[in-house]
Amino acid sequence: MKRILIIFFFLSFLLNWGCQVSNSGSKVATKIPIKAVIVTMFENGEDTGDAPGEMQFWVERGNFDQKLDFPLGLHDLYLRNDGVLLTCTGGGVTNATASVMALGMDPRFDFSKAYWIIAGIGGADPADASLGDAIWANWVVDGDLAYEIDAREIPDDWAYGFIALGAKKPDTLEDGWTVDTIAYRLNPGLVDWAYSITKDIDLGDDPEIAAFRKQFEGKPEATRPPKVLIGDTLGSSTYWHGNLLNDWANNWMKLHTGGKGNFVTTNMEDNGTLTALHRMARTGLVDTNRILVLRTASNFSTPPPGEEAVWSTTASYPADSIPAKEAAYTVGNTVLEALLANWSSFQDKTPTP
Repeated sequence: MKRILIIFFFLSFLLNWGCQVSNSGSKVATKIPIKAVIVTMFENGEDTGDAPGEMQFWVERGNFDQKLDFPLGLHDLYLRNDGVLLTCTGGGVTNATASVMALGMDPRFDFSKAYWIIAGIGGADPADASLGDAIWANWVVDGDLAYEIDAREIPDDWAYGFIALGAKKPDTLEDGWTVDTIAYRLNPGLVDWAYSITKDIDLGDDPEIAAFRKQFEGKPEATRPPKVLIGDTLGSSTYWHGNLLNDWANNWMKLHTGGKGNFVTTNMEDNGTLTALHRMARTGLVDTNRILVLRTASNFSTPPPGEEAVWSTTASYPADSIPAKEAAYTVGNTVLEALLANWSSFQDKTPTP
């Protein structure tokens, strides 16, 4: 009797395992092939009909056919029948990492050919950019993986209290150590292509922003009308501001890119998003040669001349950042539609200028 029970349970196990394999196989066979993922980072209130965050213009204008539950995310997903998926990660590095990892491993979708267009607002260095600019990144660098000493306790010859992990002074990697997820170089050919088809877009010039940027007299890039350009982005969950930390950001970018990167924009998510995508690429879930990062300038990373850094804690964003959110949609959607229009070519080979 005991032997019969053992055989019975063994056969039950095999039958159950076989069903799971069969079901798993059927799920793989019915995965939805995704051509492009639009990644936004935050939304205000509802997805439509109120003050927009980064996601709302896409939802309202993108002709999405379905709204899908996403239990492991912070926002629902939106899907178009032509293979475009829209997501919103939630603000900060940890939310972005968790949300993108959960999405990439969602068994409903096949992301093996997908292009990832990360499009959101950010701060901008007034030495390089103007409010409303749309900036494509070649480099995404992590600003959180650092060693910090309170600025009130740093040596007299230090400009700021951030140094590389294990280093003994700022702006050097000597005697230090690091991790391999601190700097990501995006596909330069793809970035150049995205810039080439968007560089002549007229982004307009909001009167409120035009008046605001006059405060940055002496900085020609900060006082001009907005345009599309290429410049690198520094990610950090800490929302920092001020001239000294802006100097740190410029030096940190060069330090971790071997002098190749140029800090132009701040963000609070992209290093987490890139880490998740690169982790998933190890098993072929995604292709990291198909990632684009677009940040549009909603504010400057330094105060106007004559103002102290603390000024930023109470200063409102000019024009409620609407021009920057509009630019993220307009420029990002231009690239999206170009990818779809030439999918027969870009499905298997990434575009170049």
